[in-house]
Amino acid sequence: MKYLILIYSNPESRALWEKFTPEERASGLGAYEALDAELTASGELVESEALDDAAKGKRVHVTEGGTLTTDGPFAEVKEYLVGFYLVECVNLDRAVEIAAKVPEAFMGLVEVRPIVDLAALA
Repeated sequence: MKYLILIYSNPESRALWEKFTPEERASGLGAYEALDAELTASGELVESEALDDAAKGKRVHVTEGGTLTTDGPFAEVKEYLVGFYLVECVNLDRAVEIAAKVPEAFMGLVEVRPIVDLAALA
């Protein structure tokens, strides 16, 4: 089964990151590299990406008159999606185990969501 592990950031986590020394930042990024390597070795990693600043994105709205876009950020939220892991593993418990290794998990900024198998719905 596939699961999406969503990684969020907020002003508190951003301020913490900005206070880190270069060595602490390297260690934090190393945690992601280690998790990527672990999941690649186990065959559970489908994809892992960091997302750029929400302000650099576009919101798309299609109307009868055409396509409208607006600049981000897109919603009044306290947390922004900053990255994800798409994993394929045996069950939700394993996905949660993986998510617990994401550095932001200690701040409660990680979410696990199952992926819907659309072929099974047809």
